[in-house]
Order: sequence, then structure tokens, then C-alpha cells
Amino acid sequence: MKKLICACLIIISVMSISCRGRTDPNLVNHTGVTVRLLTDATGVDDRSFNAAAWRGILEFYGDTWANTRLRGTAYDWVTAADRSMYIPNLRQATDEGYDLIIATGFTWDEALDRVAADNPNQKYLIVDVDWLSSPNVMQAVYAEHEGSYLVGVAAALKAVEDGIVNPRFGFIGGVPGAVITKFEVGFVQGILSVIPNAQIVDYYVNSWGEPALAKIQAMNWYDSGVYAIFSAAGNSGNGTIAQAREYRAAGRNVWAIGVDSDQFEDGLYNDTESAVLTSMLKRVESSVLYALNAVRNNTFNPRVITFDLKADGVGYSSANSALSADIIAKLEIVKEQISNGQIVVAATLAEAMRLPGFPRNLRAIDD
Repeated sequence: MKKLICACLIIISVMSISCRGRTDPNLVNHTGVTVRLLTDATGVDDRSFNAAAWRGILEFYGDTWANTRLRGTAYDWVTAADRSMYIPNLRQATDEGYDLIIATGFTWDEALDRVAADNPNQKYLIVDVDWLSSPNVMQAVYAEHEGSYLVGVAAALKAVEDGIVNPRFGFIGGVPGAVITKFEVGFVQGILSVIPNAQIVDYYVNSWGEPALAKIQAMNWYDSGVYAIFSAAGNSGNGTIAQAREYRAAGRNVWAIGVDSDQFEDGLYNDTESAVLTSMLKRVESSVLYALNAVRNNTFNPRVITFDLKADGVGYSSANSALSADIIAKLEIVKEQISNGQIVVAATLAEAMRLPGFPRNLRAIDD
């Protein structure tokens, strides 16, 4: 009899724990969707592109950067030390049965296309690619040129506001390619719309993970009179911000412009002042959330989806008070003009080169 009572108490206890597990408001509701994020060597701590994708996953599950309660059960991320690990990481995630596998960046294109072709029932999302043929891959692209136009306008307006005579501007890219070209040509067009004869210089690190190289280049440019530098270079771009932060702390009037995520805090050189004038916001989290919701709702459609300014896929940060109310008001007018088609921003170097006054010496490429 004692054994029977004991057994009953155990069953009741287990049922009680199970019920609390289903109703405890402190436990995130598992949506039934599992996802793995695959990144390049810069990982989710790049404070930029990959970080935005990770934020999208965290938001979907109701977690935060500091409290990843469902990591390891519902979602996870894996970093590839180099490109030789792209296919193994994709295959491992596929073999482990995740509902959705996300690869961030165009450097994953060949590896993903190959693995996806071998696994037609697996759902994949790739960001910054629109040329894959596999029928099970959702491809998300962004109108980076539109958001970059806005930060180009912001930098030029700030130079005018500061009374800078013949201001020069710089662009630092990561790995050359069509996507990064959209950042550069958009930025340049924005500057030229305010200062038609502005001088532009550019440099490519050829890596997403070499901030020291970007920092050296930024120092050289600032020393030669460059007023503001926009970096679209992943973790490498943090070198630009670091140099701008040092110089502004020393009283130099130079600026960095962030990318993908709002990098205002990365540029702080005291409690309230930041060397990051503004950031071109590329809301990668939008495509991540879109794909995860589609998997959950059984509406996953492997097609190319464009997130532009009108769809709030790109934008700019107004976190820095140095971006005056007058500048912000003008930016909002330009933003509306792009959204309604009054301003059409060229997205390729070939298109931009046909515009009057566009520089002929840029290192950007369309391929």
C-alpha cells in the first residue's frame, strides 16, 4: 500500500511539474519552429550585419541578447572559421533537422546552393543573394543604396552645417561585390546631391574581420582632411569607428558612419557623445522574422524578397544629438521622396557612372 501511495505521489508530482512548464509565464512559448543561424568568422558579435540577424531570432522567440533561454533547444548559431567550413556547417545543420537554416551574406552563395540542391525538403534563408536556383531557398535582398543615400545626405548636410570648406568623404568596404557596391554608390549619390563637387575616396579591406586595417586607413584619411567615413565592412568597419572615437575625444572634428545596426554606442567617447554621426540601418532582422513566421504559418515561399526603404527594410539612425533637428527634417523629406519614387537611387556602379559628376575612380565592382 505504501508503494502504491508513493507511486501516486510521484505521478502527481510529475504532472504538476509538467503543467507548470506549460503555463509558467517565465518560460518562453516554444513556437514549434527550430532555426540555426550560420555566420562567417565575425560571428554574431560583429555589432553589425550578423548581430542584426541574431536580434531577429531573439525577437521571434521572445528572448534578449542577455537572456537566451531557448538557445540550444529552439535556436542556435554557429560560426565558420573560414570558407572551408561553410559546406560542413550547412550539412551539419541540415542533418540535425532544423526547420530553417539561415546563412548571412553573399559569400555563402555557392555552398548553400550546393547543399540545398542535395536536400530539397530543407528550408533555407540566405541574406544578400538573389541569384540562386535552388527551389527551397528564400532569398532576401535589401535596398542598401537607398539607406546609404540617406546617410550620405546626412554627412554632407553636417559638413555644410559645420562650415567645412571643400569637405572630403571616405568609404571603406569589406569584400568587393555587388552588395557592397550598393552601399558605396548610394552614399556617394547622397553626398553629391548636397555638395555636387565633393571629393570622394574609397578603400576595400578585402576582409570582414580586419578592423586594424580599416583603422589605419581611417587615420590616414582623417589626417589628410577627410571629414566623414562610411564603412560597410562587417567587423572591419569597427576600426573606422575606433579611430573616429579617438580623434573626437582629442577634439578633432571627424565622423564615422555606422552600418547595418545602430552603432551609436560603439562610438561613445564619453557618457553622451559619440563619434558615429549616424548609421545606415539595414534591418536584417526583418527578413529573419519574415522567414520564421512563414515557416510557423506554413506559408514559406522560396522566392526573392526585397526589403527597401518603403518597406522599412533600410533607414538611418537619429540617435546622435549632433544630427540636428534641421538635418533630420531634411532627411525625412528625402526619405519620403525616395519612397514615393521622386528620387531614384542608382543601385549599381554601371548605373551610377551614367550620372553627371559621379566619380570615375571608385574601386567598387558590380560582379
